[in-house]
Amino acid sequence: MEEQVEVTVEATDAQEPVAVEQEQLVIDIVAPATDPDEARKLAVLEAIVYVTDEPLTAVQIAGAMGEPVELIRKLLDRLVAEYDRAEHGLAVRELAGGYKMATKPEHHEAVRAFVKSLNPPMKLSLAALETLAVIAYKQPLTAPEIMEIRGVQGAGVLKTLLDRKLITTAGRKNVVGKPILYKTTKEFLVQFGLKDLNELPSLKEFEELRRLAFQDVEEPPVAAPAPATPTEEQS
Repeated sequence: MEEQVEVTVEATDAQEPVAVEQEQLVIDIVAPATDPDEARKLAVLEAIVYVTDEPLTAVQIAGAMGEPVELIRKLLDRLVAEYDRAEHGLAVRELAGGYKMATKPEHHEAVRAFVKSLNPPMKLSLAALETLAVIAYKQPLTAPEIMEIRGVQGAGVLKTLLDRKLITTAGRKNVVGKPILYKTTKEFLVQFGLKDLNELPSLKEFEELRRLAFQDVEEPPVAAPAPATPTEEQS
């Protein structure tokens, strides 16, 4: 009887370390150890990216936080990866050379519908859209060059785009009269969610994207083509 009790006790003692090791393994998987100082810096970085209206570069953030640029880049990569997970409706994206928090593309329709219910949508006239497209794809160029491409005057349209900070001046062209050159701005890149001008979509995609972003006035339906007149051979 005593031998049986001894064997039972030994078996129990032998199993306890295994159970403790398994429990510790589960804890490590669910909640991996994190450097408290690095976690604090990541939280500060997240707050900075959240509160800023303009995209911030890693160099700007590093200077503000007093940290090495290499560390900030590593933390930015972690932040981007974290917000890339499906349970987040926001994403940390690289826009216009910097980082900014924005809604994910797959949620744009829902967000747009909600915003429309709160405020009147921002609108650009057809002339403004055409002028902006010309500048985006031909920049830098002058007002006479824009007028030549569009075939109409557009001084008022240029002022509208300047006021909305979608375009800006880019010096003067070295020709007679030295007319002002125009180009798109950083705000233009932010509005379109572009990293740089190399990501400009095709002209067709550009028009559709701008129509959705600024809720353009609906175009009138295209009339059905008239039936063809029978030729003499057919009759």
